[in-house]
Amino acid sequence: MQEPEITDDLIAAHGLKPDEYQRILDILGRSPSFTELGIFSAMWNEHCSYKSSKKWLRTLPTTGPQVICGPGENAGVVDIGDGQAVVFKMESHNHPSYIEPYQGAATGVGGILRDVFTMGARPIAAMNSLSFGAPDHPKTRQLVHGVVEGIGGYGNCFGVPTVGGEVRFHPAYNGNCLVNAFAAGLADADKIFYSAASGIGMPVVYLGAKTGRDGVGGATMASAEFDDTLEEKRPTVQVGDPFTEKRLLEACLELMATGAVISIQDMGAAGLTCSAVEMGDKGGLGVKLQLDAVPQREAAMTAYEMMLSESQERMLMVLRPEKEAEAKSIFDKWDLDFAIVGETIAEDRFLILHGNEVTADLPLSKLASSAPEYDRPWTSAMPDATPIELPQIDPIDGLKALIGSPNYAAKHWVYEQYDSQVMADTVITPGRGAGVVRVHGAGKMLAFTSDVTPRYVHANPVEGGKQAVAEAYRNLTAVGARPLAATDNLNFGNPEKPDIMGQFVGAIQGIGAACQALDMPIVSGNVSLYNETDGAAILPTPTIAAVGLIADADHLIDGAVRDGHVALVIGDTAGHLGQSALLADVFNREDGDAPPVDLDAERRHGDFIRAQCALIKACTDLSDGGLALAAFELAEAAGVGVSLDSADTAQLFGEDQARYLVACNFDQAEALMTAAAQAGIPIASVGSFGGSTVRYGGSEAPLADLATLYRTAFASHLD
Repeated sequence: MQEPEITDDLIAAHGLKPDEYQRILDILGRSPSFTELGIFSAMWNEHCSYKSSKKWLRTLPTTGPQVICGPGENAGVVDIGDGQAVVFKMESHNHPSYIEPYQGAATGVGGILRDVFTMGARPIAAMNSLSFGAPDHPKTRQLVHGVVEGIGGYGNCFGVPTVGGEVRFHPAYNGNCLVNAFAAGLADADKIFYSAASGIGMPVVYLGAKTGRDGVGGATMASAEFDDTLEEKRPTVQVGDPFTEKRLLEACLELMATGAVISIQDMGAAGLTCSAVEMGDKGGLGVKLQLDAVPQREAAMTAYEMMLSESQERMLMVLRPEKEAEAKSIFDKWDLDFAIVGETIAEDRFLILHGNEVTADLPLSKLASSAPEYDRPWTSAMPDATPIELPQIDPIDGLKALIGSPNYAAKHWVYEQYDSQVMADTVITPGRGAGVVRVHGAGKMLAFTSDVTPRYVHANPVEGGKQAVAEAYRNLTAVGARPLAATDNLNFGNPEKPDIMGQFVGAIQGIGAACQALDMPIVSGNVSLYNETDGAAILPTPTIAAVGLIADADHLIDGAVRDGHVALVIGDTAGHLGQSALLADVFNREDGDAPPVDLDAERRHGDFIRAQCALIKACTDLSDGGLALAAFELAEAAGVGVSLDSADTAQLFGEDQARYLVACNFDQAEALMTAAAQAGIPIASVGSFGGSTVRYGGSEAPLADLATLYRTAFASHLD
């Protein structure tokens, strides 16, 4: 088949700027072939090269005594003691999920699961963070239904519990929803598998499902804004098969146990191209591929299509040659393709053969580590420091407005479509703060949470970045877990706009400061830029997913409130209403500054909660909706009423940080207050739990009526 002529339009269609194409000409000393152009496009796009973000990502804290492997591999690896490690990562599938919601979300789940088991870990937990447009926008209902069904369809069939996540709505996501998928797995700390190839003349092996034309150009599409050509991008969305993925998991783990694997890499974004280049580049080797050997499910596929296909459920591996027969028998048993498609070579070359032709011959190191890197100009706007003045409102009316909105209503409609109990080790299920999973047979547990408040980041990127980390820290602490580490999913608009790049830089600065102060290094992550449609950007959404360890089951805080429990707030309440949920959902305003984050207070208050866990029956952090919403959520979950002393709007709905709501018996409350006084920790009694009504100050309503509103509002907006 004759290759198309390389024209300016073709170069632009591949997402390459004129100066980047000139750089390719300078590297090669000639014009690239069509396949070579596709390979450069895939490796140099934003999604794969991080060319706009590398400079700032390097500033994040990524190390610590608990960190076995930080960023740069398929997933991060953290020591949890007893020779065990937790392997985890979060990654976006935003653009595909907007174009084709079910498959986009499903393959996002599949991709993140592969990132985890590629490292040798068996997945034990999944989460997701979802951002959609306004509930009344014409596309929102379709997107929510498709995305949730896709996540549930893939995760449930694969057999991993979904233990947490978040769902938000805002008009800024009308043209570009966000689907961030998280997975974590367990592995032996001394049996982690990495992607760096080693050894010359070692066989490069293709594993898993056959290659088709689905997803060709997906990574390049993910590095561009949307416009009125959206429908043309539909073929760039991959199609997933969770049952094949389950077999691939079992085959890979069985193969890893034989000692046959030198290195292994998931075929994710840019498929065969990215996986082969990354393995070679990390090992300082070249790679030669013979595409005739690639298992194909469609006829007459070109070299370009095979190299850039993002067909799912595929791996690339460098194999010990003496183990070839044993390895092939394992994959035959699991009814999966196993094909030797190339070898490692000493030269710095990425050599692609198809038929009797050389379709690409490139210097491999120039494709990965020598990709363009930009120091993009950025500007930072001064946060709005104007004090927020609101009239006093009836507190129950304010509560009803929050729990009746899709942002703060119960999300049963979403998470009941996910299997949270498969594997039978889930201790805390979705909807109750951080998810908690037993480490099977080990007497310890892992906690998982995902957090960000985009309106804070938009108002003040530095404080908003800090707050995302701090809230994750608090959510882990509230179940008794010691925070270990985090993964980030940094979703922003077009980085070529200085104000958007300023949002990114500020958020990174805040995230870095908080991770450093709270000993929560970033061990893996993903950057998703160009989340814009027709020039309108999403809210900056740097999602933080974090993992914590409950070393002893006795340290778990998992009780429910009951009649007679005292309600205590740990932390200072000044009544910060800037960018609050109340301001947005009741007064339709998004003004003021984000709440300031005192990282020293976050650390001290978190340490106090964990040290006093034996005295605490139930605990939640105070974030969106402040004390009013947190107290209601604890009460509603237990079917017990709550009475708060204050009717003051700022005291009830303010979103000051570093705060927890704690419930316990009277004698335990006394002991907690004594301990807090000795430690210099702010603590105050704010009310009690009991009865069948919710009473804030002099205003009250039956708990049953509020619970009905809370549990039905989400579906009423979207069904």
